[in-house]
Amino acid sequence: MQHRPLGSSGIEIAPLVLGGNVFGWTADEAASFAILDAFVAAGGTMIDTADVYSAWVPGHQGGESEGVIGRWLKRDPSKRDRVQIATKVGFFEGLAPEVIARACDASLLRLGVETIDLYYQHKDDEKVPLADSLGAMDALVKAGKVRSIGLSQFTPARLDEALRTADKQGLTRPSALQTWYNLVEREKLEGELHDVATAHGLAILPFYGLANGFLSGKYRSKDDLDKSPRGLRNIAYLEGRGMAVLDALDAVARETGAPLATVALAWTMAQPGIAGVLASATSTEQLEELTGAMALTLTPDQMDRLSEASA
Repeated sequence: MQHRPLGSSGIEIAPLVLGGNVFGWTADEAASFAILDAFVAAGGTMIDTADVYSAWVPGHQGGESEGVIGRWLKRDPSKRDRVQIATKVGFFEGLAPEVIARACDASLLRLGVETIDLYYQHKDDEKVPLADSLGAMDALVKAGKVRSIGLSQFTPARLDEALRTADKQGLTRPSALQTWYNLVEREKLEGELHDVATAHGLAILPFYGLANGFLSGKYRSKDDLDKSPRGLRNIAYLEGRGMAVLDALDAVARETGAPLATVALAWTMAQPGIAGVLASATSTEQLEELTGAMALTLTPDQMDRLSEASA
């Protein structure tokens, strides 16, 4: 499996990034440990989490996912040399420098690591000057607490401004963009945002790689929407091009012998500028479908049919 560069950071990653949003939520600790072990065994390298995961669950306050990952690493410290840890800051509290500094220390403590490999601004905060928020991230890099910086959920204009600000101020340059992208929601990346990211040499790491599970074929009618806590989010996909995309996935799955989720992720991994695709699993059986995408190369004809169905 060929690893891909994370922009200009010097870090290289496997093309599947394991989403940690489910850890301590729909995957309990034992299941999370099993998923993490299987991910590493399959050649996966980057684990993605955030300080806010899973604050939306009653009784949770955020940091639960980081805590699970930290306890997994503590159980077998040798795993630390085989994985990169990505986490995020600022979803609820914004990106004031003092918030970033405090949140980073809290994430390091929960994760039980000395350095975060990729630290994202979780979403843009226009109330804080970019020079200030990027300056706070730069200070973390200089302190050895962070290896590289990422930006998540930025508009094209703000993304361009952030990179130009970093260059003008002599700050550590962001190396990665995390954004929403999959076969049924291509417009969220393709076009201006993609152009800006690639012009600045950013690695692109899409989240919602399986569109809340829709691209696994799990939801094919409104009767299927109660199959999981995230099922109701898929109602929009049942209309428009969603079913045409599933039909194309079904056909390619028959040809390759691969599950729909594997095919969908393989298509996204093959798009220009993509360094890795985020997807999460609540069981090792689900994970096997995800990791299979790292070894699946679709033919040009198969890529074209999927692209046409999702256009």
